[in-house]
Amino acid sequence: MSAYGATPPPPVPGHPAGGPPDNKLVWSILATLFCCLPLGIVAIVKSAEVNTRWGAGDVAGAHESAAAAGKWITWSVIAGIVGMVLGVLLWFGLVASFMAASTTTTSP
Repeated sequence: MSAYGATPPPPVPGHPAGGPPDNKLVWSILATLFCCLPLGIVAIVKSAEVNTRWGAGDVAGAHESAAAAGKWITWSVIAGIVGMVLGVLLWFGLVASFMAASTTTTSP
């Protein structure tokens, strides 16, 4: 007998028909690699919790972990941008101080 035209299985109790929330794992990994390592690791942990909680039937917990992962990703990106801006400013300050120290004055 063919499965074509058969009725779909009933939904699992407590799970909405839409499926689990987006765990944002790819963004967590990218934020860890390119922005801020400590905050990105927390984002990866929160992203991994989404599917675990969803599989256990904790729908509210899965959505809570997905929202927490998004917050940690945001903070990791902000920390990475602030760190990059400070690094560039410090680099320009260092170059300027070396240039100022290397100029020599000659007295007549």
